[in-house]
Amino acid sequence: MKAVIQRVSNASVTIDHKQVASINSGLLILLGIVNEDTQEDIQWLTRKIANLRIFEDENGVMNRSLIEVDGDAIVVSQFTLHASTKKGNRPSYIKAAKPEVAIPLYESFINQLEQDLGKTVQTGQFGADMKVQLINDGPVTIILDSKNVE
Repeated sequence: MKAVIQRVSNASVTIDHKQVASINSGLLILLGIVNEDTQEDIQWLTRKIANLRIFEDENGVMNRSLIEVDGDAIVVSQFTLHASTKKGNRPSYIKAAKPEVAIPLYESFINQLEQDLGKTVQTGQFGADMKVQLINDGPVTIILDSKNVE
C-alpha cells in the first residue's frame, strides 16, 4: 500500500462540478492499493500517517502530528501510484488492485484512519474522475510504502 501525503493549508475534491470534500489545515492522502495489501498494511500506514511529526510547533520546527494539531484529512484513491514505467512510455497499472479487492481495503483504510485520528475523514469517490485542488503547505510531501518500511 502506497500513500503520498501532502501537508496542506487547504484542499478539496470535486466530482462532476460538485465539491465532495474540503478541508483547511491537514493532510491530503493519495492512496494506492495492490492485491497483496492486508489489514497489517492498513494499520501500519494509518498509524504512521496519524503520528508523523510534520506540523510545526511553536518554534517553527516540524515536531507535531496530525493528531496533535487536530488537523483534518482527505483520502483519495489513486491507482496510478502503482504505475510501472519500466518498459516503453505507456505506464502499466497491472500491479494496482482491481476494484473488488481495492474497495474493501480502501474503506477499511478510511475506517482505521478515523479511529486513529478520533474524527471523520473526508474522501473522494473510488474510481471517479476527480478534480483535486490543494495548497501544499511548506511544501511538505512524503511518500510512504507499507511494503518498504524504513
